[in-house]
Amino acid sequence: DVQLQASGGGLVQAGGSLRLSCVTSGFTFDDHAVGWFRQAPGKEREGISCVHSSDGATYYGDSVKDRFTIISDHAKNTRYLQMNRLKPEDTGVYYCAAVAISKLQPYCRGKYDFWGQGTQVTVSS
Repeated sequence: DVQLQASGGGLVQAGGSLRLSCVTSGFTFDDHAVGWFRQAPGKEREGISCVHSSDGATYYGDSVKDRFTIISDHAKNTRYLQMNRLKPEDTGVYYCAAVAISKLQPYCRGKYDFWGQGTQVTVSS
């Protein structure tokens, strides 16, 4: 079975850092791209950071650019979202999701086939 296990959320003060993890299983690591999505309270889910081309180029939304970084660890089947200089507006539930490279679209668009369960991030001011 395909599984994505997201973890690493928590409560952090503004300006702090967190590293989210997404452990994947059940599919070939290199045949799928993983993206990170966020759903803030009262808002729709948005794609914030995704590998969006077959050469590994990564998209970062304007709200997280220069603060968040996707890191891949092939040996551990894990993708990380390193989040620095966190802001209260980063608060939300964070999800990782996977899509086959053959279906990849830019800017976190398109239908992602597999989703993790979400992890809560709360940034206090």
